[in-house]
Amino acid sequence: MNVYDFDGTIYRGDSSVDFFVYCITRFPWILLLLPYQLMMIGAYKIGLCSKECEKSAFFTFLRVVPDVNSVVQAFWRTRKKKIAEWYLAVKKEDDVVISASPRFLLSCICSELGIRNLIASEVDIRIGRFCGQNCYGREKVRRFCQLFPDARIEKFYSDSQSDSPMALLACQAYMVKNDNISNWHNI
Repeated sequence: MNVYDFDGTIYRGDSSVDFFVYCITRFPWILLLLPYQLMMIGAYKIGLCSKECEKSAFFTFLRVVPDVNSVVQAFWRTRKKKIAEWYLAVKKEDDVVISASPRFLLSCICSELGIRNLIASEVDIRIGRFCGQNCYGREKVRRFCQLFPDARIEKFYSDSQSDSPMALLACQAYMVKNDNISNWHNI
C-alpha cells in the first residue's frame, strides 16, 4: 500500500485555503469573520489556544455557507485540475490519503479519484468545529495504525517534514516539492 499526504503533495496548493477563497467569491459576507479568524491565528501563534481551536475558528465561515456539500462539489469541479499528474499516473486501488485537511472537503475528490481510504481531520460542517485532534504529525501515525494495524506502507509521499513520523513507517519515503519527487533522506 502507498500512502500520500494531500495538500502540497498530490494537490498543488492548500485545499482548505483554496476552498475558503472560493467561498468568499460566492459568499462575500464571509469576510465579516476575518477579524475573528485572524485574532485566533494570532492566539495560536503565541500559544493561547490549540491548533484545533485555531482551525475551528478558521472554519467558522461554514456557518454562513448554504449547502456546504453542494459547494464542495462545485469547488472540486473547478480545482480537480490541481491534482498532480504524477499521482494520476501511479495511483493504485489501495492507496491511502492521510491529511490534516477536513474529511468533508476531501471525501468528494477522493471518491472521484477512486481513493477509498481517506484519513482526515473531522470537522462539523454546520459550525466549523473540529471534532477531535487535527490529523497532523504523530496523530497521522496514530490514526493510520488504528485503521491499518498490520499494514505495510511501501511508499509514503509528503511535502512536509511534519510528516516524518509517517515517513518512518514506510519502506520508502519521498518528499514532493512542486511536483519534483526526491528520496526523503536526501533532503
